Amino acid sequence: MEVVRPEVWLSSQDEDGQMGTKRHKPEDVVAKLRQADVLIVQGQSVADVIRALGVTEVTYYRWRKEFGGLKRDQVRRMKDLEVENQRLRRAIADLTLDKLILQEAAKGNF
Repeated sequence: MEVVRPEVWLSSQDEDGQMGTKRHKPEDVVAKLRQADVLIVQGQSVADVIRALGVTEVTYYRWRKEFGGLKRDQVRRMKDLEVENQRLRRAIADLTLDKLILQEAAKGNF
């Protein structure tokens, strides 16, 4: 007995029939959300729009929540700030560790 799957799932399967994971760039997500807005205003149902975008319903609503009101340049800036934040957090962790090592060395407990 063959299992029938929605075409959205079929489009993201690889050669082995396994579900593939595709990472979309934030700029692409914003563009797809703008496209979805246009299609919805033109009278298409949300289900048809999601199908046209080639994503799942969960992905669409997650994108809406995360990127809904942002423009492309704002998304790019947000992602750059997130990368910078991660870099600074790592630097703080390294410096804190260095400080603790130096404090122990100064006490003579090394």
